[in-house]
Order: sequence, then C-alpha cells, then structure tokens
Amino acid sequence: MAKSPRCLYESDIASFLNEDPNSIFGIINDKYHGSALTTTREAWKNEIEILQEKLIPWKDSGGKIVFEYDIPRLGKRIDVILLLRGIIFCLEFKIGESKILEPDVDQVLDYALDLKNFHKYSQANLIVPILIATEYNSCTKLIQPSVYDDRVVNPLMTGVKGISEILTELVQMYPNEPSINPDWIISPYAPTPTIIEAARTLYESHSVEDITRHEADQVTTDNTISYILQVIQKSKMNREKSICFVTGVPGAGKTLVGLDVAVKQTYQGSDTPIEDEGAVYLSGNGPLVAVLNEALARDNFKKCKDRGENKKLSDSRREVGKFIQIIHRYRDNMLAKIKNPVENGVLEIDPQKAVKSTGAGYGEVEHVAIFDEAQRSWTHSRLANYLKRGGTYGNKLKVPNFPMSEAAFLIWSLDQREDWATIVCLVGGGQEINTGEAGITEWIKALNEKFSHWKIYISPQLSEPEYAEGKVDELLAENNNVTYSKNLHLGVSLRSYRAEKLSAFVHAILDVDESAKILYSEIKKNYPIVLTRDMEKARRWLHEKVRGTERTGVLITKESARYKPLGVHVLVSDDENAVHWFLDDKADTRSSNYLEDAATEIQVQGLELDYTCLLWDADMRYENGKWHYYRFNRSTEWSELKAESESKQEQMKYMLNAYRVLLTRARAGMVICVPEGNAHKTASGFWEDSTRLPEYYNGTYEYLKSMGMEEI
Repeated sequence: MAKSPRCLYESDIASFLNEDPNSIFGIINDKYHGSALTTTREAWKNEIEILQEKLIPWKDSGGKIVFEYDIPRLGKRIDVILLLRGIIFCLEFKIGESKILEPDVDQVLDYALDLKNFHKYSQANLIVPILIATEYNSCTKLIQPSVYDDRVVNPLMTGVKGISEILTELVQMYPNEPSINPDWIISPYAPTPTIIEAARTLYESHSVEDITRHEADQVTTDNTISYILQVIQKSKMNREKSICFVTGVPGAGKTLVGLDVAVKQTYQGSDTPIEDEGAVYLSGNGPLVAVLNEALARDNFKKCKDRGENKKLSDSRREVGKFIQIIHRYRDNMLAKIKNPVENGVLEIDPQKAVKSTGAGYGEVEHVAIFDEAQRSWTHSRLANYLKRGGTYGNKLKVPNFPMSEAAFLIWSLDQREDWATIVCLVGGGQEINTGEAGITEWIKALNEKFSHWKIYISPQLSEPEYAEGKVDELLAENNNVTYSKNLHLGVSLRSYRAEKLSAFVHAILDVDESAKILYSEIKKNYPIVLTRDMEKARRWLHEKVRGTERTGVLITKESARYKPLGVHVLVSDDENAVHWFLDDKADTRSSNYLEDAATEIQVQGLELDYTCLLWDADMRYENGKWHYYRFNRSTEWSELKAESESKQEQMKYMLNAYRVLLTRARAGMVICVPEGNAHKTASGFWEDSTRLPEYYNGTYEYLKSMGMEEI
C-alpha cells in the first residue's frame, strides 16, 4: 500500500503480482481524493489487469510499480511508473484506443522530460516513456535516445501485446544502469540548470518586458532590485531568515522586479547558475502565469524559427512553462510532507514522506521564494476549510484541523530550511478581490506570533491605509526586527506611461476625495479618460484610438450582471481563454480586440491592455455622496449589501477593489461606459426591465461627470 501522498498505489512488483486486483483497485479508489469518473475507474481496472499479466517475467526483479504518480509542484500525474533494473519507465495508457495520436505521444514525452528536469532522483537514470494504446496492433521497433541528449529515450508506442517485449529489450540494451534511489517516490523537486538557462535566455530577450511595455527610459526599478539582492546576501552571510515587503502603485513593475530578482539571484553575474543559490517566482494568479508563460514560449519559438532551428512550439512551452509557477502547487508539495492529521495545532514533518537534505532540511530546494500578489494569500479560515474538504472539488489531499493561514504556512515552509532563506512579498495596495483573501495583515501577524526570529524589511508605504487598513505600524510596534526602506516602494506606474498620477486619481475617485477633479485635469491631456452611456460609442472610440498591434478590451467586475443587453459577454474563466484574449491577434475572434468578451478583475489582475472600456454596472453605485454596493440574485433583482457584519464589510471592500483593479489596467487611455438603463414601460404600466432602471446608473454617471470627464 502506498505510504506517500504523491501516488495512489506503490508496491514492489512481486507483491503487486500476488495481490488481488480488486484489493489494488480498492486502494487506488480510496486514496483518490474526490469522486473518480466511471471511465477513470474502468481505466484503473484495465491497467491493473494488463500489468499483472505482462509483469510476470519481472516478479523476482526487485522492481517497483507506482500508480498515479504526482510530479512535485507541476500538477501532473503519470498513469504508471515502473522502476526496473535502474530504468524509469513512464507508462501512459489509452484504454480502448487503436490509433497513436500525436498529442498522446507529446503527453508521455512531457512526463518523461518533467521527471528529468524537475525530479532530483530521476536525473541520473535512463527514462523511457511508453504510450500504450491498448488496441494498437503494432509496436515500436527502433529504440533511440531523444533529440534532447538527456538520457531520455524517444517515446515508444505499443499495444498490450508489445509491453513485455519493450521492457525486455530496454533492460538488455541498458544493462548497467545505476540503482534508483530508494526514496525515489518522495524525491525533492530540483529543477536542472537547462530549464533555468532557458528561462534566463528568454528573459534577456525582454519578452516579459514586451508584455508589460517597460518604459526603461522613463523609470527604473534597479534600486529596488539591488536592495532586495543585498538583503538576500546579508541573510546568507548571517545564516538568518528574512522577508521583504515590496509595495507599488498599480502597473509599477512588481512582476518585473520579482522576475529580475529570480534571475539575478540564480546567476549572480555568472554564465551558469550558482549551485544552491536558486530562487523561485510564485503566483496564485492563474491567468497571469498562463499568459506570461505562453507569451515567453511564442516569443522563443519565433526566435528559434527565425534562426532556422527545428523546434516545435510545444518544445518552447516545455522550456518556459515552469519558470513561473503556481503558488498552490508549491504549497501542496509542502503539505505532502507533513504529519496528517495535524495534532495539537502543530505542523510537523513526517520523515516517511520527505527527504532531509543538507542545508535545505525538509524545506524546498530554493533559498529564495518570491510571492507575487502576497496580499491575496488566504485567511486561516478559507485555507482550513479548503483543506478539510480536499480542495474545491474534493479531489486533493485532505488535511483536517489545519492550524495556519496561507501566509503563515508559506513562511513555515521556508523556515524548514536549516541554513538561511529569504521571502520577497510583492504587494499591491487595495487589490484583495476575492472572499478569503487576507491582505497583508496575516503576514505580519504570522511574523509576530510564530516567526519572531525573521528579519523584516518593509516599504514605508506599507503603513498607508490601503495596506492592512493602515495598521502596519501598530502591528509591528513591538517587533524589534523591522527595517524600513524607501527602496522597497515602486512609486511610478510603468503601465500607464502617459499618466504617472493615474493611480492617485483612481484612489481619489473611489475614496470620494475632492482631489480627484484636480488630478483629472492634470492627466487628461496625456492620458484620455472619457465617459459615455452608449456601449457602441465606447467601442467606436476604442477602434479609433488603437494603432498597429495595440490591444483594446472590455472590462467588467465579476459582480456585474446586466451586461448582455449591451452585447457583452463574460470571458469564460479558464487559463486557455485568458491566453487567447490577451495574446491572439485582431484576426482571431477570441482576441480582446473584438470587444465581445469582457474580462473580470480576476482575469486581468497583473496584466494590461493599451486602451480599455470599463463597463460600470449597477453593482457599485454612487448615491447620496458615497458608494453603495449591490449583488444580483441572478434572476430578478439587486439587493444592497449593508455593513452589518465583518463578512459583509469584507465583500464591500472586495467590490471596491475590483473597480480599483479595472480602472488601472490601461496603459494609454480608457473609456468608462455607465449605461442609461431601461426607462421603458410596458402597455400595462410596468417596467420593461426592472433590473436596469435608470436610477441604478444615474448617480454614478453624474459623479464621474462632475470630475470634468469629457463625454462622447
């Protein structure tokens, strides 16, 4: 039976062959978190039956078999792994298939390369990817190394009949393979230099900077990067733990700073990565990670093609896809190491589930972790409930009684290192936009209560009201490890390069501050912000403004509800759609430029367009001198949120922050469309559409117009 949470079943081959297949299936089914599809369960039964027959010649080999193996931190799961005579066989089954399809071949090769590049205990061994289409009537005859020259064999294809033949031939061809590490299943994540080198090369081509339109001649982030690197070096010299909080106005380049620190820390001026000095860039923003990685991959593919290199786009995606990682996978990999269930509210490492390394201890391989949008880390309540039920759909590791917030757990994870570590938190002010996002308070609370030995370096701006409700100084008053530095604040927006004061203007509008009028008068000449009540006029304005490859797009909040009458639809919320929306050109109807699908604050946070249309719905209305907040019941009516409880206050804050995010996505200018609503009545004297009454919109329109905004 499997002891590791990284797989659903693990056994030596001899025991596997002697065990009742129904018992094996039961173990796999029980360990699967959530409800497996019928097709998935049938696939497991078939795989067990097939392998119990085909592995009989290897019953005395001392080999191991592993079902459904998770590759650390990559979010990928391999059907079956065989560890046999020093060779790692990756088996991908396609039950009932009679044809070999290219995407399936790419899939099994990806798994093999992921093991080679990110799985420490696979890097010395030969890896053999095998695609098994069970009804396929042939078998690969030519066995040869892959073009990557990395001890990965080119993918082999076979039906059920050829499995034993392929295994036998491989073992005979490679009789002197080194033994596989006995802790292979709980191997540490360890990216090889080849992947980091690819990321560095891509970064140096300024691909990321192209995405964010970094105006290098106007403003520099060098001081911030230099200061963080100094903190890292000091932590290394003194063998201590440290954390930096970097603040910045929207569009100031926090993502660039994080990427640059990761690259510079990894290389430190050398042409090759410095051993045991690595940094990882982590973000919980799925669309941001997907769009950046795809942009890097497309850029790399184009450059290689221009140089005449024979390279697939999938190769480029493989090279760059793990440089920027999803923070939840990092978190889940650390969760897999703890004793479960948690007892007495104390997290402890289970030595049976983790490998202790010199220096790193039970921590991850990196000394430096850079957390983008740290203000969006989860509260203790949200994380504990999520882990209790095993994720959103109940298909992840279940951890009852989890005792920490996400911020505290991420600090705990780096604290497992026995030598030194540095965390860099990139913080956007007032940009918590989802229920259960803790803001910066949880980080400070964790440092005060659980990690008082950590050195804290913070931006003075962290004490402003938009961060932790202005209580940072109060929260840190008795902490003696705090250093303030203005170098940790990015005060100039790179995104809206024509309007450095855009961020201040947006804050003033949302805070109902009189300074908004003055700020608008100062920025409108170089950064147009216009107002309309007609969505078609808004679209026409955008089409007339955009030039060449500049991008336009429609934006709405996720609480918006009555946009369909205006010919607007919400962009379906997944990473693939975000990639099409942000990166495909204006010939593609999925592109943002078509102005048909509107993106929400969830999909655009951290990203940008040249010109935007913000469609201001009735979810947030200016009435009687202040903002009021409404939620739609998805059928007939809006109901107002009242600040009668802490949870309601949180919801109102998130709704305000949603507009803060959307108002700061444009680099060159924007049009705000506040609809007129529907003033018509039926012949019977009833409202034609009571969900879009003019009074729901008029206050907001008049307020924005009072700023002096030009109306089109």
